[in-house]
Amino acid sequence: MFVILVYDFNEKRVAKALKIARKYLHWVQNSVFEGEITSANYEKLKMELRQLMDPDEDSVIFYTFRTQKYSKREEMGMKKGGDEFIL
Repeated sequence: MFVILVYDFNEKRVAKALKIARKYLHWVQNSVFEGEITSANYEKLKMELRQLMDPDEDSVIFYTFRTQKYSKREEMGMKKGGDEFIL
């Protein structure tokens, strides 16, 4: 499946959230990741972020798609993130 992950963590936990997300997805820009992921790794990613987060201060949003076939990505402004993953 293809996943877009957006998170907002307290500054005390944001570096750890970044490290977790980078294990599974490609960094696009501040607190935004995307990429193909297996169902098993998707569940691991959610579990690790759930264990890290404080639900009273932090938030995570996952957008999941069965395929990238019908998606379009348009960028404007300064490019952030790595070049290793391009749609």
